[in-house]
Amino acid sequence: MLREVATFASGLPISSYSQSIIRWKVRKIHLREFRYGSSVRIICALSRRTLLAEAVTFGAMILYAAPSLSAPLQDMKDPDILRYYKLENGVKIQDIVDGEGTQAHEGDLVEFNYVCRRSNGYFVHSTVDQFSGESSPVILPLDDREIIRGLKDVLVGMKVGGKRRALIPPEVGYVNENLKPVPDEFGPRRSLLSHAKEPLIFEVQLLKVL
Repeated sequence: MLREVATFASGLPISSYSQSIIRWKVRKIHLREFRYGSSVRIICALSRRTLLAEAVTFGAMILYAAPSLSAPLQDMKDPDILRYYKLENGVKIQDIVDGEGTQAHEGDLVEFNYVCRRSNGYFVHSTVDQFSGESSPVILPLDDREIIRGLKDVLVGMKVGGKRRALIPPEVGYVNENLKPVPDEFGPRRSLLSHAKEPLIFEVQLLKVL
């Protein structure tokens, strides 16, 4: 039978290769060890068919152990960073989109959409249906009587078409059940108010200043 010579060079001890070869159940293999400095060179006498089979298996083992070797290189890009600023009442705001329309001021009646999430990212409520995309925007005055104070401070200064994301502490959130916005349905309202004592994330889009 024709025989081929397979050579593996590595800094691993010969026992590592021996254990791997035993696992592969290769028969009638003669190992000879040659040392070159800190490396070990092992010569294995294999049949042509066995050599090809073991080469494929050995390559698969390397890619499984170090998948980064098989992954394509990704272009390194700077991440898009949305910087936030903090208000005196503890509200943290990120400007996502700068609007170009009328600016909202305290006391104005405004129409807007929002998505409310817990601080860990879990969804609570939204005026935009996640499946159909249909929206039911709310209309509220920017005062401290109807709207939660933290959200009022987020909307004041926004321009129509603008979008902001904000982390609202509970101290300026739903301090009582009469404050809005809250869902009309009992289940979503109960879900929202059950998280009233924790920080909430609001993403708002100002649609109109009425």
